[in-house]
Amino acid sequence: MRSAHVLRGLALAAAVGGLLGASGGAFAAGNEYTIGFITSLTGPVASLGIPFDNGMKVAQTYKDEVDGRKIKVITMDDGSDPTTAARDARKLVEVDHVDVLMGTAPTPSALAVSAVASAHHTPFITAAHVLPYNATNSWTVNSPQPIAIVMQKIAARMKHNGVKTVGYIGFADAWGDEVYDALKKFEKEDGYKVVSDERYARSDTSVSGQVLRIMAKHPDAVINGGSGTPGALPYLEFAKDGYKGHIYGTHAYMDENFIKACGSACEGMIAAAGPLQISPDLPDSNPSKAICTEYRELYQKVVGKPLPAAFSSYTFDDYLIFLNAAKRVPKELAPGTEKFRTALKDAIQTTKDLAGTQAVYNFHPKEMYGVTPSSVFVVKLEKGVWHLDPV
Repeated sequence: MRSAHVLRGLALAAAVGGLLGASGGAFAAGNEYTIGFITSLTGPVASLGIPFDNGMKVAQTYKDEVDGRKIKVITMDDGSDPTTAARDARKLVEVDHVDVLMGTAPTPSALAVSAVASAHHTPFITAAHVLPYNATNSWTVNSPQPIAIVMQKIAARMKHNGVKTVGYIGFADAWGDEVYDALKKFEKEDGYKVVSDERYARSDTSVSGQVLRIMAKHPDAVINGGSGTPGALPYLEFAKDGYKGHIYGTHAYMDENFIKACGSACEGMIAAAGPLQISPDLPDSNPSKAICTEYRELYQKVVGKPLPAAFSSYTFDDYLIFLNAAKRVPKELAPGTEKFRTALKDAIQTTKDLAGTQAVYNFHPKEMYGVTPSSVFVVKLEKGVWHLDPV
């Protein structure tokens, strides 16, 4: 027979449990929206992850509620590691019951988070590139410009510049594969031949062997399928070895840390970018002009310095996509529930004509990218600043 002391203890535990159940304890559906934001604050991809974190801070200053419901952001550092990113995502959906996932910097980590999002029926709006729609990423949309559109612009510019042979070097991961495949896609159409496919790891400190093999082929131009600070390594090596041909890049280099790391070795590089990078040059009639101007002003206020490059705003646009979709979810559906997350996913994937800093977004079910060619501009790096480079 249980003692009175034990019975009193059980009664107290039951009472506390009842109170936690009534108040929701650590989790209560319906009180607020919760965003789980994963980024790379440490590790080799921190040069991208830290700007992403700045963009999210600007976003929270821009708007912190939707229709009277506050927005809570939980930030986690994946250390530039896909395994950690997946673990962070599982914690956010299983323990914190987030309504939406956002982030992260490297493509391999974004792929890992995308799989978790799909398995747990949680929308994922990513500032990195995830491969085209399939069963493992059906809950994901991407805010960056599709590499196929970016490379289409670059390939056309290479043709205009008379480039006939191109040397390729890129990351030995999914992002490096995407850039290489896109470069090959326009090979016949734009009359050039890709003469190399060299790879390196994001954490490598030397690519001298790869660069020497490319230079031995004497290509008219070189392009690196990298990103952030690690993306500067091949360009520095090409400059050191006296390469005199054209150099090209992608929108993955719209980052102040890349510019600082590459310095004069990247002078004259041609790449492609979204509206924010060249927004001062855009006419007032451009649909992204107003939000780009507002973002620049908010960035100065929140971060304490002028916007150095456009990369940070991808997470800001992810937040805009969420804001737009959350307003279109039926009001009777409470945040923190699977019904809400499903409706939110449907709203995200039917976003129409949303003006962001990187594009005007139009998503469709089974279409993970919402950017059209009209939102991609050819730019040139001159004295550490990207400028619009019209033909």
